Amino acid sequence: MLIGEVMGGGPCAWAAEDHLRAGLPIYATPEAARTFDDDLDKVSAMGIKIVSLEEAQRIRNAKIIPLYDLSLESINLALRTFDVDPVYDAVAVAVFDHGDAPPTISDRIFRFQYLTRQLQNGRLTDLAFPRGSIPHSMSRLRAVARSVPEDMPLLVMDTAPAAILGAFDDPVVAAMPDALVVNIGNFHALAFHMIEGQIVGLFEHHTGEIDALQLERFLDELSKGTLTNEEIFNSQGHGAIIFHPTPDSQPQVALTGPRQQMLAGSRLRPYRAVPHGAMMLTGCFGLLRAFAAHFPESADVITNALSPAIS
Repeated sequence: MLIGEVMGGGPCAWAAEDHLRAGLPIYATPEAARTFDDDLDKVSAMGIKIVSLEEAQRIRNAKIIPLYDLSLESINLALRTFDVDPVYDAVAVAVFDHGDAPPTISDRIFRFQYLTRQLQNGRLTDLAFPRGSIPHSMSRLRAVARSVPEDMPLLVMDTAPAAILGAFDDPVVAAMPDALVVNIGNFHALAFHMIEGQIVGLFEHHTGEIDALQLERFLDELSKGTLTNEEIFNSQGHGAIIFHPTPDSQPQVALTGPRQQMLAGSRLRPYRAVPHGAMMLTGCFGLLRAFAAHFPESADVITNALSPAIS
């Protein structure tokens, strides 16, 4: 029995498919079921039985599995285990959200239309939202917001842009006037071409659908402003957008993400971003920068804490 909220669905879906293939039933409340697909008819077609929470409570001998991207209760328990009092000034969380696409629109198209729309002004922080500003179609971001007490300041953001933003806390990346910053994640690879801190182009692909040579070629074309949306989409990626063509650009390449080894030894000679000496916290630093942008009353505290003098 699955209850709770929409959460990241890849490994969950694979486990559910294995369970169903074994001839075992799965029940899920509507919000939890949307982890597999926003279209509940498709979830039912998988073999998952959609039930209300009241119906779920009447199913005997079912193992209850709560689904959440964020469980403050679990985090609080972990903190208290180490004698840390879980008192929060605010919460900032990043998750990857395809969005609740209408049945007639591809998830990939819908996701990239959202990225294009949000980034028209060239700012990574436009993919970060305080609680009251989360787009209605971003179901996973909204689910995270429901997991945080309403009286607590909250910011939610897309994962790769948070990491890209955090990479600029590395002074080497910050000193790049013309940069291709690439987050190579476990499931998605997203690259931004940024000149003087402004986005001039980007693409997003599925990491498992490309190899190092393809990625290098896409980055070359992105830097020149010749990469097309069709080229990325037709190779099973989400898409590409060139806001400002840059045919004479010669950017430096910086990497973040858990699969950046894909470009180890690349002819592009990428630099691996290590903001504040902590590569694994790159996205966290990006979240802090985004929080400062959206909550100006916290900006001085955050800026002082992240100043180069103490990094």
